[in-house]
Amino acid sequence: MSMVALPGLREMVDSISRERNLPKSAVQAALREALLKGYERYRRTQRLDSSGFDEDYFANFEVELDVEEEGFRVLATKTIVEDVDNPDHQIALQEVQEVAAEAQPGDTVVLDVTPDQGEFGRMAAIQTKQVLAQKLRDQQRKLVQEEFQDLESTVLQARVLRFERQSVIMAVSSGFGQPEVEAELPKREQLPNDNYRANATFKVYLKRVSEGSHRGPQLLVSRADAGLVVYLFANEVPEIEDEIVRIVAVAREANPPSRSVGPRTKIAVDTLERDVDPVGACIGARGSRIQVVVNELRGEKIDVIRWSPDPATYIANALSPARVDEVRLIDPEGRQAHVLVAEDQLSLAIGKEGQNVRLAARLTGWKIDIKDSAKYDYEAENRKIAAEFQPYEPDQELEEEEEELGDTELDAPRDEE
Repeated sequence: MSMVALPGLREMVDSISRERNLPKSAVQAALREALLKGYERYRRTQRLDSSGFDEDYFANFEVELDVEEEGFRVLATKTIVEDVDNPDHQIALQEVQEVAAEAQPGDTVVLDVTPDQGEFGRMAAIQTKQVLAQKLRDQQRKLVQEEFQDLESTVLQARVLRFERQSVIMAVSSGFGQPEVEAELPKREQLPNDNYRANATFKVYLKRVSEGSHRGPQLLVSRADAGLVVYLFANEVPEIEDEIVRIVAVAREANPPSRSVGPRTKIAVDTLERDVDPVGACIGARGSRIQVVVNELRGEKIDVIRWSPDPATYIANALSPARVDEVRLIDPEGRQAHVLVAEDQLSLAIGKEGQNVRLAARLTGWKIDIKDSAKYDYEAENRKIAAEFQPYEPDQELEEEEEELGDTELDAPRDEE
């Protein structure tokens, strides 16, 4: 079989494998695809009218790479037929039977169609080089996708590399001994108190692994996702890892709408163990455990509250650190509640620019209206609630019209089939 020589092939494969952190098999696969594209280019230059070469025309061709001999061959799988219409895809039965008498129409054979060394011209070589660069990038992307797909929604250690527009490009690794790959931390996923200087390290939450021909880093990481808070507590509180304490809900505002309001998180925890205080377990002795989380989040304020199956209790807890006098569930189906607090607790319950009540609402899933206990008019509010939430009763005349329409439809004659 003929072969196009590629001097230095073995060294090239080894070099690319080292530089791009790719297995040799992946480099060879990329090179085979690139050489096939080069062969296609060679064939098109041989035929001025290449309109017959559609997208799948060369689907039956493949490149065989010989690293030891440092060269390659082009092979074509052809179908045996009585009369040949397309010599690239077919071969005559009579021609095959000269070497294999048992051949039958419909069988396939693999033939060497490698061009001569000199014929594989300059344009084909340029095409091969361009495609190889692209295929190597594709192989790297595929490898990263396979490596990190199972790590989505987990936390990784990251190192700042550089800045692109408002994004921070970071280096992350999937595990000990694995090469680092680039990840993007967009502006919306950054924390306002972080100092993203070169080579600074942070824990980041892996939000998404991109697929396809996406340019730039495939990995999208976050410092603002609630999943990072959950991980930090689970890593710091043994009772959570042992499933004695569970995190029921998290509401986080890492990038408040105003700069005068700092980042804040509310986290609801619970336990089935009578002797365990879930809030105390998360806070730790003298606040030692929660302080580790706060330090990692650069001073973010964190409220750990006790979850309760009773909505009124849960809402009251969620408004911590404010003291609540009463919670009125005015519309359980619509999940609306009035929360009554003393005048000196109003600003604390609402929070700066409404942050505390906003997070409590997101944590509990209830719409919360904060009211001053001293000024709350029970009778007026009860009348308003009765009027607003009384069951709807349709007009009697409308009911009768609907009944008449229904009767008319039932009595209407059907078309004969």
